[in-house]
Amino acid sequence: MQQDNWARPEIVQWCQYLLDSYAYWVKQELIHRNGAPLEQAERLFNSPLVVASHGMEDDPVLNYGNRTALNLWAMDWEQFTQTPSRLTAEPINRKDRARMLEQAKTQGYISDYHGIRISSTGERFLVEKAIIWNIRKPDGTALGQGASFSSWRYLR
Repeated sequence: MQQDNWARPEIVQWCQYLLDSYAYWVKQELIHRNGAPLEQAERLFNSPLVVASHGMEDDPVLNYGNRTALNLWAMDWEQFTQTPSRLTAEPINRKDRARMLEQAKTQGYISDYHGIRISSTGERFLVEKAIIWNIRKPDGTALGQGASFSSWRYLR
């Protein structure tokens, strides 16, 4: 069940890496970090911000999406976390998306990104003011990339 996935121990740990990495690169917290890691994972999952991430595969697969992200892309947890992240953009927009991810990879993060994305139902939307950051372990080992934004509009 989608509501319970955020509470799985490996997802709670992933949320800590995601939140710690955001704070490391952006120099501010993504959400209020009080409480135990489980409470923070719940707060992140229920945040009105879109928060999503992917791993380090050759063709990175989404591995986390909070409730807002799942709703925006019109997917459940299982579908979302089996989707190659490139498929969140239409083919025509994938080169721009790849360029942006590479820029974030070399700089650590980028802010104020904007781009067109597409939901599983084919609905297009413009993401505005997104922050993309590298997710890493405390020792610096690269784990993937995260994205967060609170501003989008549907393109009809």
